[in-house]
Amino acid sequence: MSMRAGIVVTGTEILTGRITDQNGPWLSHQLLILGVDVAHITICGDRPTDLIAQLRFLADQGVDLIVTSGGLGPTADDLTVATVAEFCTRELRLDPELEEHIAGIIRHHRPHTPDLDAGPTRIGIRKQAQIPTGATALPPTGTAPGVVIPAVAGDRPVPTIVILPGPPGELQAMWPSAITSPAVAEVLTRADDLQQETVRAYGLHEAQLAETLRRAEAEIPDLDRLEITTCLRDGELDMVTRFASGDADLYRRLLDVLAEHHGRQIFSTDGSTIEDQLIDALAGRLIATAESCTGGLIAARLTDRPGSSSYVVGGVVSYSNDAKSDLLDVPAEMIAAHGAVSEQVAAAMAEGARSRLGADVAVSTTGIAGPGGGTEAKPVGTVCFGVAIDGRPTYAITRRFPGDRERVRTLTTTAALHLVVAQLERG
Repeated sequence: MSMRAGIVVTGTEILTGRITDQNGPWLSHQLLILGVDVAHITICGDRPTDLIAQLRFLADQGVDLIVTSGGLGPTADDLTVATVAEFCTRELRLDPELEEHIAGIIRHHRPHTPDLDAGPTRIGIRKQAQIPTGATALPPTGTAPGVVIPAVAGDRPVPTIVILPGPPGELQAMWPSAITSPAVAEVLTRADDLQQETVRAYGLHEAQLAETLRRAEAEIPDLDRLEITTCLRDGELDMVTRFASGDADLYRRLLDVLAEHHGRQIFSTDGSTIEDQLIDALAGRLIATAESCTGGLIAARLTDRPGSSSYVVGGVVSYSNDAKSDLLDVPAEMIAAHGAVSEQVAAAMAEGARSRLGADVAVSTTGIAGPGGGTEAKPVGTVCFGVAIDGRPTYAITRRFPGDRERVRTLTTTAALHLVVAQLERG
């Protein structure tokens, strides 16, 4: 991968964990689409010396492009443009047209803002209109313009640097202007035609996949031309592979090996998620949830995307035994005889949700997420599931999951989605 980039996310609030970085992963994905490999994503606070250290590190790594986010506001601690200008040994100069453009944005959105022609507001506007010599200003998508500084060769070369705002919405809206600016467009002409493919598996351990990949290396010459990474997340194992378009045949041969050894565990080779496959498997039917130990997490997964009202009816969180009986019609004597954590109760919960909510399909969970409440017969991590499908016998199963309370609930949620898909696909 010949073209490499580095991303610097600035902001003490991100560094200290008060908010989560959204810009680094988003920028990395966009650059990959353009054929640029992201070598590093770094996070630093709002101190100029720390930002310069990050810029120097990335320049010393020989990256072709650096993208920064954050620090473009009007306040005294927004110092990214001035700091990057210092790093590039470029003077800051006021752009009068840009100054008036920013003032016009503020007038439009805040017509009663005081001191627009003088005082603190005007000082802030002028600060944002300071652009390094030789740089290109990117039109604001909020009030802060972005900046593109062309690369400089020499004894200590400086790559092309793109300075973007911190709010994710503003950064993403500015991205098209950034990549079509002359300096960035020139970098992109040298980018590779990269592809990224994702394989998803359920019930496959990382060690098993690692062993299969070692076998593939022995069977397939030049397999090291593929960049393969694996990630275990929410109970599923993702394998992401990046490669030049010319190596597509290598990737197809790798898929053949994976299918041979793990065909039953692999549920997606095109990047589709279990949610995608559940929607397809529903085929127009409506689904409902009945949750005890997961407390609504399954419903949250099902309704996470726009348009979910077309296939999700609703859900019931029936944590107490009374709620199971009152809201889902689970007989109290059934709970007394088998316990709330039982396949009988799970099946009744699913049937009750399907009936009460008028759904075609319902899934239920009842279990012991911990840390307390377990017994020798039903230890912490024991979860019973029910899947009720109109016109078919209700399916119930018991699973045991490792880990703390959060992990048990997460693994249970993922397992529920896979169980529903498996039952729907059985016809």
